[in-house]
Amino acid sequence: MKLNMREALAKLDDPVILGMQLPGITLDTEKIKAIMINEVVPYNPADDFYGGNTPPDYLTTTLPLFEKAGFRADSIDDIIAAGVYITNAVKVPKTDTTISREQIEKCVPVLEYEMSLFPNLKVIMLMGDVAKKAFNMITKAKTKKNAVPSISTYKLRNSELFYEGKRIFPSYIMTGGNILIEKSKVEMAAEDIQKMLAMIK
Repeated sequence: MKLNMREALAKLDDPVILGMQLPGITLDTEKIKAIMINEVVPYNPADDFYGGNTPPDYLTTTLPLFEKAGFRADSIDDIIAAGVYITNAVKVPKTDTTISREQIEKCVPVLEYEMSLFPNLKVIMLMGDVAKKAFNMITKAKTKKNAVPSISTYKLRNSELFYEGKRIFPSYIMTGGNILIEKSKVEMAAEDIQKMLAMIK
């Protein structure tokens, strides 16, 4: 089913949706097999994955990660065509150096609804600790326990985690200047993306 994600999410009957940055992309939801959840939207919506800047800032680190994973993507359209949808856990820009639990909780209903729009989802990638926290809030509300153990990501990398039949990959942040500094995390995130792409072929 073709959906404009911004319009679909704006229909969510929840007042928290007001003031949120929602992804302005139209896609076939049935063709999406994997979702990558980034931490937080940028200050400038034009810098988001689907933003109007050339290129959007978020893609300047995301596209190289896919290339390092062995997948040449020149635009977000190439990623979508591969069956991968990218979104942000927190849909309002951060106001401090860290993102509060309250900010994450406010956005969790929107993220949960967003994930429900993809009937053929096989893989959920959690790109950073904020994404992991948001996903655990969703799963704990349903099952009374975290889907992702609260331990360091590198310790989880060799574990096969599943939730409702979907493979869960806890990974590392995919946006921001710091990602270029921590080369080991770049390598690990690229490896995780490679595994994800293999699973949805």
